[in-house]
Amino acid sequence: MLKKRVIACMDIQNGEVVKGINFIDIQRAGDPIALAKRYVDEGADELVFLDITATVENRKTLIGLVSEIACQINIPFTVGGGISTQEQAIDLVRAGADKVSVNSAAIKRPELVSEIAEVLGSQCAVVAIDTKYEDDEWWVYSAGGRIKTALKTVEWAKQVANLGAGEILLTSMNNDGTKAGFALDITAEVASAVNIPVIASGGAGNIEHFADVFTKTKATGALAASIFHYREVCIPELKQVLKNNN
Repeated sequence: MLKKRVIACMDIQNGEVVKGINFIDIQRAGDPIALAKRYVDEGADELVFLDITATVENRKTLIGLVSEIACQINIPFTVGGGISTQEQAIDLVRAGADKVSVNSAAIKRPELVSEIAEVLGSQCAVVAIDTKYEDDEWWVYSAGGRIKTALKTVEWAKQVANLGAGEILLTSMNNDGTKAGFALDITAEVASAVNIPVIASGGAGNIEHFADVFTKTKATGALAASIFHYREVCIPELKQVLKNNN
């Protein structure tokens, strides 16, 4: 069985770490290099770096910043935002990323997932799925949560798994930044529908929320941002409580 992972996320805008609520109301949250080093010291299992406006601004991920962070950390490092070609994925891995995360570009051209997996291995190919519950269904959104697609979340998750994705990063837009808990229903559905690891994202507010997502779904990773940035939940304490609860 895969070990459960506590994952810290840094949403990057203009070279700074930011955090919003429901993908809007973006606020500055700190320096990415300092935060990355702190998360290593605190025992985070992995780090995710998402350049949240790269797609909307039609530019590449901030590769220089990725390289700087990679030099400072020794835990698995996933980078996403604005990746639309196999070559860009390769460049990011050369800059120090362990995994690359694609979202909008994979929706436009699903074969991108296979192209990345073929050259870098499935373990490097992460597909981020931003999902929103409306009209009695969980729908996939693109462009940083700005554009609703015609894709249903569970079906899209199955498709990317079949294309060679090695992991899914599933973010509930309804729960994002609310600190009301992860979206256990869609997380459980997706994690049961695919045979690759699923990271739950969006809504973490306390230690119990992590325990819930690990015991009530098959998610193998749980990701948070602001509660770690502002030390509302301390990673060492969180991991000890989870360990105590088996």
